[in-house]
Amino acid sequence: MTSETPKESASKPDVLLGQEEFSQVYSDWQAQLRAIIQPGEPWALVGIKRRGAVLAKRLFEEFKATTTDLEYGEVDISLYRDDYHLQHNQPRVLGTEIEFSVDGQRIILVDDVLFSGRTVRAAIEQILDYGRPLQILLATLIDRGHHELPIRADIVGRVVQTDRNDRIQVRLEEIDPGGDQVLLSKKDLPRV
Repeated sequence: MTSETPKESASKPDVLLGQEEFSQVYSDWQAQLRAIIQPGEPWALVGIKRRGAVLAKRLFEEFKATTTDLEYGEVDISLYRDDYHLQHNQPRVLGTEIEFSVDGQRIILVDDVLFSGRTVRAAIEQILDYGRPLQILLATLIDRGHHELPIRADIVGRVVQTDRNDRIQVRLEEIDPGGDQVLLSKKDLPRV
């Protein structure tokens, strides 16, 4: 008689925010950012690769017409992760692009989902390797809780209550089929 080990499986994702609701949440989030980024003040939008960078680029394109002192950059935290030594495979490095001086700069760090806070910590650490910014604010489209570090977003699109094992996926029209939406996958726990 053989014993089988139960495996965890993910159920089909639920649509947490469809395109219309995503558009409203994004619009409100964008308005919060626009209130902070005042014309004449130097700011930089720095996105965390991958989807945070897509959101930051979208915001940059929307804001650059009215905000002339706005910079754009992207950070890849692959080599700054605190679990880097635990990974079995080499991380896929996408590259960091910060082509402005961060010294004395006001930065809005942009990410799609705030979960444990470890990705944000890694991104801040990487930015600090480039210099000493005047200020770093965090803008996240979705805050799903379960923070493990004392990191909180300054600008949040939507707070979503989740179980720790859930998965939130932000899909963006620039890179994902089906357009802008947010999906929630519940993980089925094994039965014993």
